[in-house]
Amino acid sequence: MAAYANKINLTSRRCGARAAVRGNKHNNRGVAGRVAGLGAAAKKNNGGVGGASSGSELHAVEVTSEAVSELVVPEIPKDFSFDDYVKETAAAVEVALDEAIPVAYPETATEAMRYSLLGGGKRVRPMLTLAACELVGGDAACAMPSACAMEMIHTMSLIHDDLPAMDNDDFRRGKPTCHKVYGDDIAILAGDAMLSYAFEHIARHTPRDKVDPGRTLDILCEVGKAVGADGLVGGQVVDLISEGKAEEVGIETLQYIHEHKTAALLEASVVSGAMAGGANDEAVECLRRYARRIGLAFQVVDDILDITQDTETLGKTAGKDLDAEKTTYPSLLGLDESRRVAENLITEAKAELNYFDDPAKAAPLLALADYILNRKN
Repeated sequence: MAAYANKINLTSRRCGARAAVRGNKHNNRGVAGRVAGLGAAAKKNNGGVGGASSGSELHAVEVTSEAVSELVVPEIPKDFSFDDYVKETAAAVEVALDEAIPVAYPETATEAMRYSLLGGGKRVRPMLTLAACELVGGDAACAMPSACAMEMIHTMSLIHDDLPAMDNDDFRRGKPTCHKVYGDDIAILAGDAMLSYAFEHIARHTPRDKVDPGRTLDILCEVGKAVGADGLVGGQVVDLISEGKAEEVGIETLQYIHEHKTAALLEASVVSGAMAGGANDEAVECLRRYARRIGLAFQVVDDILDITQDTETLGKTAGKDLDAEKTTYPSLLGLDESRRVAENLITEAKAELNYFDDPAKAAPLLALADYILNRKN
């Protein structure tokens, strides 16, 4: 994966953590022997499965050598309540999602869509969209169609990811997965319908009197790229062909998977909100850099949680990555180093928000970054 630019370099300074991997040693006693075994051979190969490469640099995170301790990070105002923000924003998103996909003929299709879409979830992606819109001075209502679309696409990815042909999971968000309730066939179609409707929802419901139609087209392009072969689908494909090949999977391939399978949609969530809010190009790119870092950190934390939390806490089957012999950040770097990578990415992401010089407006994005780092499921 030599063409994949801005990769994490295990032998150089990373995110200011100076985190060099020393041989094949794992100094984390809490990591099961299987974790260390999966990572030992992988660290010898800093490339990818079958020499996989990508010409895309859209989602690649450039990891700097600047010490994280030297970065100035905006402080969240003391009067900002993240709990209240989450409660109020999630409630508004829930209402919008419920209205977006009503029960209609054929009921089996819409009921399956609603079962997964309205079946809980943290609503991180819609919150990122709305928070980015408001940060740049926009009206959250202008970004709500995009926010709903992000959750629809995320839900589609979960429905498909849980299928027997993919990750084969029986539980999601603490209840039976869509295909366990409606069957594989309906689950596939429900996901397909949700994906296509997400684009329609943005195009039809983004207020044309408040958001320039050209900007709406930009949002649609951004989302389309994040979902396709250069985004979510591409990451999922490389993830699938990498299963059981831990000895061939190095840090470049792992970062490619995470940035495309997970971070791409988080990036699109933030950027679409900024675009709907009328941000200039410089502000959009600043928020893009923020989103790339929280996106990669999100998946690094996911890797950690997979081996440190139980199924009940996660709301999905724990230990799936180990069972599938997937390479993860803990398997390559160990738990402690993986935590440092996540922490440094979040610090760098938050530092990007200095551009806006308004900690009060930036508070939701700052707090969401902290949430992504410290979440338990």
